[in-house]
Amino acid sequence: MADAVTRLDTVPDMQRHGPLAELWGDTLDLNHLGKSVVIGGTVSLACFLLADRLLLGIAPTPQLARTYAMLAGLVGCLIGGAICARLFAPKRTLIEQSANLAWREEAMAELVLETGWTGSALDLSAPVARELRELGLYELFAQGLSGDAAGDPKPIPRPGA
Repeated sequence: MADAVTRLDTVPDMQRHGPLAELWGDTLDLNHLGKSVVIGGTVSLACFLLADRLLLGIAPTPQLARTYAMLAGLVGCLIGGAICARLFAPKRTLIEQSANLAWREEAMAELVLETGWTGSALDLSAPVARELRELGLYELFAQGLSGDAAGDPKPIPRPGA
């Protein structure tokens, strides 16, 4: 199998940034995180206080004015997030690598050895089959179940068999 598939990996770029941390599966700069918290808090609080003051004389009741001011504070959170997104770029770099298709075949064989059964390509729902086709894995999955590269059929283990 001489064919190669492009794979993208993300790696943190530590040369350009300060101390990095991982939060919810993403890499971030702790200095930028602190600045983002301050910016987001300031913008949302400013929107809340400004709306509270402006709406107090307009709204029929003070409770309704406060409710709309809270909504304006939430809009301020979104504005603060947009500001931070523009100021602080992601802390990861995408690197293209070539993945050997033989690795995929080894992984499928290992999956069959571990579980004894990978299912049938006919059992897949339409969205799953479409996603496997987009990733270039559907043919490998179907081939791994029904026959080898030469087209010779091989037995398919069934659960409980």
